Order: sequence, then structure tokens, then C-alpha cells
Amino acid sequence: MSSIVSTTVSTELSSYRDQHFKGSRAEQDRLLRNSTTLYVGNLSFYTTEEQIYELFSKCGDIKRIIMGLDKYKKTPCGFCFMEYYTRADAENCMRYVNGTRLDDRIVRTDWDAGFIEGRQYGRGKTGGQVRDEYRSDFDSGRGGYGKIIQQKVTPEESCS
Repeated sequence: MSSIVSTTVSTELSSYRDQHFKGSRAEQDRLLRNSTTLYVGNLSFYTTEEQIYELFSKCGDIKRIIMGLDKYKKTPCGFCFMEYYTRADAENCMRYVNGTRLDDRIVRTDWDAGFIEGRQYGRGKTGGQVRDEYRSDFDSGRGGYGKIIQQKVTPEESCS
């Protein structure tokens, strides 16, 4: 008896959903299943668009890269959106690039329902990513300590 083993990438979607998505959960799931856009997270604040292009273009032709920016300072804040021309290229990225190292950081990729203008800005209170505001460890690639921890340090403590 013979069997056929599928070598295609799993199209399982993560449990994360964009809370600001305008539409039903079913509509969002449909868009995610057909998307050629990926969210790329855990980037260093110092990673350039050229470095991202160099790594991600190994999986296929890139349509565009949208860098995530601090909504107040307009500086990179550790994420981007990657749009490929085909679903197959995006699936290759999920298979081969997710979990690799770029700028000494483990890159995380996830399906995105499609980029909409305005989503490139951080949603945190201080302008960056929400998760960076609550981080309690020191991370030089992401600006030091989390914003909440930085605000708790008094001026006298920071001078000593």
C-alpha cells in the first residue's frame, strides 16, 4: 500500500488576531488563508530595510516592505510588514525564515490579513510597540529597558 505525503506548508493560522480589524472573524480568517502579507516581529531597532530585504528575498520576490515606526518619533520600532507577490513565496518565508537570526535577534513571522495605511505605527502609549513598554529586562537591540521601567527610575538614580 502506498501513501502520499504532503510537503506543503501548513496553512494553520496563529491564534493572534488584529484587534483593530474592521470586519468579522470569518472574514479575517479568509483573508489570512489567502494572504501574501506577513507580520515580521522581534527586529532590532537598528535593523535596516536593506538587511530585511537581503534575508527575506531568498524566499521569493518581494512586492514591498513596510517598516514599523514609532508613531511620535517616526523611528523604527522593531517590526515590519512583508508583502510577497505570491502566496507560495510567503509560505516559503514562514517555513524557512521564521525563527532565524537577523541582527542577533530571532525573527518571528506570522500571517497578516493585509497591510492598511496607518498600521505601520506602534500602538503603545509612548509610540512604540505595546510589548516593549512592559518589558522588564534590558535589551540593547530594542532601546534598553521597557518604557514603564524607564519612567520609574528617578533622575537621582539615573545620575549615579
